[in-house]
Amino acid sequence: MAMVRQPMLFANLPLGVRRLLFGLAIVGICFLFAFPVLWLILTSLRPESGVYYVHRGTEFTLGNFAEVFQDERVVEAFANSAVIATLATFFSLLVTVSSGYMLSRFKGPVSSTWFGTIYIFRCVPYISWVIPLYFVAQSWGLYDTYVGLLLPHIAVHICFFSWLMKGFFDGIDPSMEHAALIDGCTRWGAFLRVALPSAIPAIAALGVLCWLFTWNEFLFALILTGNRVPVITVVMAQFVTEMGLRWNLMAATAVMALVPAFLLALFGQKYVIRGLRL
Repeated sequence: MAMVRQPMLFANLPLGVRRLLFGLAIVGICFLFAFPVLWLILTSLRPESGVYYVHRGTEFTLGNFAEVFQDERVVEAFANSAVIATLATFFSLLVTVSSGYMLSRFKGPVSSTWFGTIYIFRCVPYISWVIPLYFVAQSWGLYDTYVGLLLPHIAVHICFFSWLMKGFFDGIDPSMEHAALIDGCTRWGAFLRVALPSAIPAIAALGVLCWLFTWNEFLFALILTGNRVPVITVVMAQFVTEMGLRWNLMAATAVMALVPAFLLALFGQKYVIRGLRL
């Protein structure tokens, strides 16, 4: 018996109606994602007395940002977060690029062992590392230091982004590298002169993702830092006090923290798109 194909949903509707429904769906999805950010910006511009009573008047102020800027701890946290995110991205890419190239081009016990190692680490949720890392950092004198916070981030980046980098190099034809080897280049020379320039969009994409991940990370920063190396995600959470939650200052700090991430994503989106297409 022949099966009767059911008509697709909305297939019988006029083209104009379908376009209208599609447009409404897109607007609804955009509003769903944009509403929390818009509400955050609105809260950052409200005085403390008006945070809970938005319907009372339209009073706005920039005093919240001025008060946040006057807090030396917040300014120091911004600087620390920027330095840690930049250093973690730099050192992660140094290892990740060569790691992905090795996994893509070499087959042997060393490559298999390295692949198995990062595979095991990726299978373990990194939240389970936090307590052991805390004891290690305490015993080695790395607690509340740049090094103690950088190493876990670099480890997480290497384990995750080495896989992505391998996929990028798998998509690059190795014939040009073989030609360079025939012309007398060493393996490192072929890597630096042929493979690496071809992977620049992918490296840029991973750099953006690494920086954003480190900038927004909270758990490692909360457990492995104290008063000497404050970072912005932890300082933002400290607006919760025994006297209540200062929503206006927390929102102002969050908006300020959004600006570097937004600018990096805005100017780096073309590299991310090109890199992910490789």
